[in-house]
Amino acid sequence: MTLLVVTGLQRERRILAAPGLEVVAGGGDGARLEAELDRRAAGARGLISLGIAGALAPGLRPGDWVVATAVLEGTLRSEADPAWAARLLAGLPGAVSGAVLGVDAMVAEAREKAARHRESGALAVDMESHVAARVARRHGIPLAVARVVSDAAHRDLPPAARLGMRPDGGMDLPAVLRALLADPRQLPALVRTGLEAERAFRALLRGHRRLGPGLAGPGTGADLGQLPLDMA
Repeated sequence: MTLLVVTGLQRERRILAAPGLEVVAGGGDGARLEAELDRRAAGARGLISLGIAGALAPGLRPGDWVVATAVLEGTLRSEADPAWAARLLAGLPGAVSGAVLGVDAMVAEAREKAARHRESGALAVDMESHVAARVARRHGIPLAVARVVSDAAHRDLPPAARLGMRPDGGMDLPAVLRALLADPRQLPALVRTGLEAERAFRALLRGHRRLGPGLAGPGTGADLGQLPLDMA
């Protein structure tokens, strides 16, 4: 039985690829992602939303891990599997736990992040976890969420960065360059965003190595004393 992993970008999918894992990149297309997960969920031993996210809570920095106790979607709350969440927290030193918000469109501005945090109390936001929660609930399989902060709550993402993802989760470099040419003043913010994203991708790789190919999921035999050491 495979473990189903959902993420946003093709780069995240490549980082997470491992035997026994079926990794799906959403690319910001929630309907396509949900259909793909539904097709693959039969027989899966669990579903984990794993990748980068935007911080909503002040104080979270790029590279910090958030392990979800629950996924929020509007007024709907989906609880994460508590035993799986505990193993993830044990395997990711410094990780914090709390609710994660799932949305269909990027939350890119600091003022919107602050508003979402006030309204929901969620620590972080991404575009895949709520889809994963719906599929896990529908198929009766355990759910987990572990996300690395890429952009802090006080950061505005520059317009060019908001255009950088293709529907398949790949990088749309021409769109980024067109946006940058239209407004070169955003170059410093774009460079900063790229550097902070790199910090998050490195943390994602280290976290994957720490957790091992089973991602501390159900049926792996993982417990709080059996998680691998960080070799990165």
